Amino acid sequence: MTHITAILPAYNEQVSIGSTVLSAKKHVNRVIVVDDGSTDNTAYIADMAGAEVIKHLENLGKGAALKTGFDAVNGSDIIVTVDADGQHSPSQIPLLIEPIINGEADVVNGSRYLNGGEKNTPKYRRVGQSVLDIATNINGRTHITDSQSGFRAFAVHSIPAFRFRQMGFGIESEMLTEASNAGLRIKEVEIGVRYDVANNKRNPISHGVGVLIKVINDMEFNRPLYYFTMPGLILILIGLVAGLIFFGDYLGGESRSLAPTVVAGLICITGIFISFTGIILDTMTRMINYNLNNK
Repeated sequence: MTHITAILPAYNEQVSIGSTVLSAKKHVNRVIVVDDGSTDNTAYIADMAGAEVIKHLENLGKGAALKTGFDAVNGSDIIVTVDADGQHSPSQIPLLIEPIINGEADVVNGSRYLNGGEKNTPKYRRVGQSVLDIATNINGRTHITDSQSGFRAFAVHSIPAFRFRQMGFGIESEMLTEASNAGLRIKEVEIGVRYDVANNKRNPISHGVGVLIKVINDMEFNRPLYYFTMPGLILILIGLVAGLIFFGDYLGGESRSLAPTVVAGLICITGIFISFTGIILDTMTRMINYNLNNK
């Protein structure tokens, strides 16, 4: 029999945590609520609803809460992560775990946008999420349609792939990237979502910008060709074009100084240095990932 554990990271979710736990218990063997420093009755209500509660003394972030939950899933075959704010319906857990049970996937991502788009998503949110999807897909070489979904399923053997470096909401993108780098099979299934129950504890714009910055920073290691080589090539092109123009002006007598040409040359040299840095880092990254995947 397949043993399934649901992990619910929660921060001040006393309104929705009880019903979410009760609904999840119908489809899993074990429910773990990681109370991430809540100042309300989240932990008490979760315990009364029958969940195992692990408490952080202070708010450390969603990534930290997920790490705590994953560290506590000994004996489980499949782990399901569910946001505790009531947006996800635990009744869809069977849809998430089915590809893993059937041997079709190692990680399953619940997507609100798999078949065209979730009509209830506010437009400004969807625009921001699309940007994060693109950045995440570039970083992880994936084709995910909902990179910020917190409703996911993981085969237990996938756990060593995740390092939980991002302590905040950047964890969603990080886990997809790390799953892809580890060669795990990622599949998406369509899920529904409710926005009428959202707590809106964080500003969506600052949240999105923060996640995007973390994804881009992560590219420095995962995709150095994008982070270094492409900007370097652009600088080389700018330097060459500008240099030819400035040198032509000098030869034609329109300029009496070679200083602009020298500056253009320095820009070109800088671009060459940055480009080779990206190539070297990309080679090192491939070697590291190869060694990690073949241990």
